[in-house]
Amino acid sequence: MRVAMAGLLDPAGDVLQLALPEAETGPLMQVLAEHFSPTDMLVGRDDFTLPRLFVSDMDSTMIGQECIDELADFAGIKHQVAAITERAMQGELDFESALRERVMLLRDLSEGAILECLNTRIEPMPGARVLVQTLRANGCRTVLVTGGFHQFADPVAEWLGFDRVVGNRLAIEGGALTGGLVGPVTDSAVKRATLESELAELGEGAVSLATGDGANDVPMLIAADYGVAYHAKQAAKLAANGWIDRGDLTSVLKLLGIPESDWVA
Repeated sequence: MRVAMAGLLDPAGDVLQLALPEAETGPLMQVLAEHFSPTDMLVGRDDFTLPRLFVSDMDSTMIGQECIDELADFAGIKHQVAAITERAMQGELDFESALRERVMLLRDLSEGAILECLNTRIEPMPGARVLVQTLRANGCRTVLVTGGFHQFADPVAEWLGFDRVVGNRLAIEGGALTGGLVGPVTDSAVKRATLESELAELGEGAVSLATGDGANDVPMLIAADYGVAYHAKQAAKLAANGWIDRGDLTSVLKLLGIPESDWVA
């Protein structure tokens, strides 16, 4: 078993790698978390390999905001919507019903609020573009899969360099939100299915990496070879075999052993 831990040796963020006999990862990670928390860590059963597939959540993972909460602010109901978002991320609410409830609260909001929100509120997480571009430069396919909305995810994917976007779409008529969605909901099952179908396309032996922060990301994190919980809720962290508690998204590159000289800005 291989363990990579960043930020233990000094503030420069060196990575300590340990080779251990075969063991259950759960108890090991629990001990490491108790004694070296907060830290950035990744556990694998073999030597770390560059992934051929990267699948990531968007809100609070690739960007620093929850888009629906910020959009709700334009409707004057951010506190109400954010409370539902938090419970859904903790796994206390059914994702689809919670999403539809929040979207209905946005009914009649001007379509222009989406663009204004995107331009004034939405910012990439530190290190997000470097992570995506560096993985792509190393032959990795990158997919942004979100329980959020294409109206935000498509521009974010373009900013960061993702190859594909999977997400929900807000229904709009007459220049305003209808309070509904177009098509089926992208939920935790769709996130995992996206990872598995993309991995199958790449063929046998391809290694996958996934990042996320909430309960909706749990199945995807479990399915990935490297499931990394990024400044995450407890449900996501418990499901992952790695987490980032201290650094930014470039910590993933450090844990995978990609030297900073090879990062792509």
